[in-house]
Order: sequence, then structure tokens, then C-alpha cells
Amino acid sequence: MREKQFKTLDEQIEILRHKGLIINNENYAKEVLLRENYFFLSGYRHLFLDDSNLKRFKEGTTFEELYSLFLFDRQFRNIIFKNLLIIENNLKSIIAYRLSQKYGYKENDYLRLKNFDSSPEKVRQVNDLIKKMKRQIRVNGKQHAATSHYLSNYGYIPLWVLVKVLSFGIVSELYSVLRIDDRVAIAELYQLDIVTMTNYLPILSNYRNLCAHEDILFENKTQKIIGDTIYHQLLNIEMVDGEYKYGKNDLFALIIIMKHLLTEVEVKNMVIEIEHALDNLNYNIHSISINQVLDRMGFPSNWDNIVNISKEEEK
Repeated sequence: MREKQFKTLDEQIEILRHKGLIINNENYAKEVLLRENYFFLSGYRHLFLDDSNLKRFKEGTTFEELYSLFLFDRQFRNIIFKNLLIIENNLKSIIAYRLSQKYGYKENDYLRLKNFDSSPEKVRQVNDLIKKMKRQIRVNGKQHAATSHYLSNYGYIPLWVLVKVLSFGIVSELYSVLRIDDRVAIAELYQLDIVTMTNYLPILSNYRNLCAHEDILFENKTQKIIGDTIYHQLLNIEMVDGEYKYGKNDLFALIIIMKHLLTEVEVKNMVIEIEHALDNLNYNIHSISINQVLDRMGFPSNWDNIVNISKEEEK
């Protein structure tokens, strides 16, 4: 295998031109490549490639179009990330309130083994999780202002403070090993059952990390598949071989999960922002259609109608 060698901006421009990409303003293209990185930008090329020759761009594809898709994904990622942080904060608050009220507010109280699922298959996971949380207290306790304040002044960190330094992944795992009655009570606040809630949280954690590391989002697919929902039915999503084409392990599946966990106002504002980002992209692309982008995202053409489905219809 040949080594990948460093390429100057001029060489990068020539590679793109050799692949059929139209570059109208070379100085602008160089500026973008310097700031954004050739490797990251070229990650958005797939939709623009010629079906008959996947090493070349479709005829007429411009550098500006490629960069527009890159910028759309950045804007879309920021919208999703912002709302994932809202969900993360809400879930942390709810779990902390439930456990603190029921078991106590000192770590020696809320981290007792008896407060967790006692089934044999969960014993090891529970012990590992408690160790992780104690490690967070030990490692981050004196580094974060809030936790440091409680340690210095009271000698312990309440759970409602500790959750500030817990990752979404740990909180997701925490939910999965709570006593069943606690899991049910928390899930019911979102009008979900515990199986669905347990399935949704790792997906949210995965997307949260993807957004935080600025990976490509718009065409991401997850390994986990969500169950069929009332949204699939009410939106009349197309079925292929007995399975819904959209909203199973794609970005629309994420929107469905967020519809469950955000307030109606938050969902409405998120949809408006995504619509605006899609409108901007649609204005700036010519060699591909916005429907091709929506299809790659897993969005049905009427995806935005999800905001009009009321809580009563969901039941």
C-alpha cells in the first residue's frame, strides 16, 4: 500500500480538479482547504460522485456545492448537539432528584448496592458502574468548581452535583441498572416504557459524542435500531420488505427519539432551525437535489410534520 504523502494547497486543488470538481475561485478554495482540512471536506464528496465512476464528481459539481454540504452538516450538527445537551441535562436532573429523594444525598447513600438492579446478570455491571462513579468523584471532585465546593465545605458530593461531571454514557448506563421501579418512574415521565427508554439512551449518547467530536453527522447510521412508533405510522413512511424505510437507525430515528424527550416548544424550535438549514443548502446545490440529501439523512419528504403530531395522537 502506498504511503499518503503531504500535499500542498496547489496539489490539493489539482487533485480535486482531476476528479472533475469545478473550482471557480482558486484563492477561495485554498483558503477553505487551509481552514477546514482537505481530508474533512472530501468526506462530503460521496453524494456528488458520478454513479458510473465513483472516483469522479458528477458533471458540473462545484467546489462551492461541496463546501455548502460541509457547512450544512456543521449547522445541522450544532442544532442537534444543542438539543442533545438539553436532553442530557434534563435526564441527569430527573435521575438525581429521584435517587436523592429515595436513597439519600451522600454518595455512601445513593451508591449502595441495594439501590440497584439485583438480578444476577446485572451484578457485575452494577459493581463496575459504582466504581466508575466513585472514580469520577475521586478524579473530578477537586477539579470542577461545584464538586470541589461540596467536598471542601461538606465532605461529600450530592448526586445532583455529581451528575454535572458524569458523561452521558455513564448516565445512560446508570439508568439501565437502576431498580425496575425507578426505571419505570423515570420512563413514564417521558411516556415511554423501560425497554424503549433503555434502547434510546445509548443512541443519544453515541450521537452526543459524534457531535462533540465534529464527525460527519447527516449520513450517519447507528448499529442499534429503534422499534416502530406511532410517528412511522402517522407520517405514512414507506415500507420496504415489511420494514420502514426511514426512522429506524438513521437521523430521522434520532429526531423521533428527541420528539419523545424534548418539550413541544423545543421540538418546534429544533424543526424550524433544521428547515432553515435545509433551505440554505437547497439554494446552494445544483448538481444534486435536496431530496437526495434528505434520503441520505433518512428523512422522509414530510419529516417536518412530526412537529404537528400531538401528545394525544402519540398515545
